[in-house]
Amino acid sequence: MNKDIRAFLSKCREAYFNGYPIVPDEVYDRLVENVNTDEVGSATNSRFKHPFQMFSLQKVFANEDKAPDWGKDAAVTTTKLDGAAVSITYVDGIFHQALTRGDGVAGLDISDKIRHIVPKVLETGQTGYALFSGVRQITGEVVAPKTIKNSRNYAAGALNLKDVDEFKSRDLTFIAYGIQPYIGERWLEDMKLLDNWFNVISMGDWNEFPNDGIVFRVDSYRAFDKLGHTSHHPRGAYAYKTRAEGVVTKLLDVEWNTGKSGVIAPTGLLEPIEINGATISRATLHNIAFIDELNLEIGCNVEVIRSGEIIPKVVRRV
Repeated sequence: MNKDIRAFLSKCREAYFNGYPIVPDEVYDRLVENVNTDEVGSATNSRFKHPFQMFSLQKVFANEDKAPDWGKDAAVTTTKLDGAAVSITYVDGIFHQALTRGDGVAGLDISDKIRHIVPKVLETGQTGYALFSGVRQITGEVVAPKTIKNSRNYAAGALNLKDVDEFKSRDLTFIAYGIQPYIGERWLEDMKLLDNWFNVISMGDWNEFPNDGIVFRVDSYRAFDKLGHTSHHPRGAYAYKTRAEGVVTKLLDVEWNTGKSGVIAPTGLLEPIEINGATISRATLHNIAFIDELNLEIGCNVEVIRSGEIIPKVVRRV
C-alpha cells in the first residue's frame, strides 16, 4: 500500500514544483505523515489523520431549536443513519485506507476490514481515471439491520474486531454520504455518481437500518462552502431530531462513584428495562442537586431515556 502512495506523493511533488499542484498542501502533508507513521509502527491501533476533517453535524431538536436560515439556497434532505462513521481514501481510484471517525481529525486504521465491504477499484471505463485521479476521501456510515438487537453497537463493535473473518461474517453495509474533493458542483450530483459503486444515502430510504433523525444540507457546494464551518460542524448542514420517548421504571438504589477527576457522582440502579434494543439497568443522576431537584427517592418511578441514543439518563420522577 505504501508503495502506491509513495508513487503518488512523488507525482504530487513534481506537479507542485512545476507550478500545478494536484492536491491541497494540507492533504499532501497528512498523506506524508500517515506513510511515516505506518513505517515506524503497526497499523493496528495506530491513529492516522483523515485527508479531510470529518466534522460533526449541528443538532436541531423539534419544538426547541431554530433551524439555520439559508435564504434561497436549495436544500436536500436524507435519513440520518445511526451507525459508525468512517472515511475511505482512494488514490487514483484505488482503495488506499479506511479510518474510524475518531475525533474527526484522526482515526484508527480499519483497512483490513472495510476493504471487504467496499469496492477496491473505482472504474468508469475511459472516464474512470479522470474522475478519481488524485486523493478522494469517501465518507459514510457502517450500519447493521435494525432487526439485530442493539444494531448500532453491533456495527461499531465490528470495526474493533481483530478477527477479519468474524467481521466478514457480520451483516454490515457501508452507505456513503460525502466525497472530497468534490467532483461536480452539487452534492446530489456527486451522490448520483457514487451510486455506481456504493450504497448512497440519497438514493434510498434505508428503512431497514436504524436512524436517528433527518439531515438537511445545502445542495450547492459553492453555497455550502461560503457558509463555512465552526470548529465542530459545517454551517451548511444540520441534523433534525426529536427527543427520545422515555420508558418508566423503578429506582432501586443509588451508587456513588469517584471519577478520575475526583468528583463523586451518583448512578441510579434501575429495574431493568429495554430501550431501542438495549437492556438498561443503570443511568446517570449527575449530582446531588439533580436528585434534590427531581425529588428522587429509592423505590420511586422514574422516566429514562438514552441521551443521544447512547447514554441512559433519568429525566423526571413519575
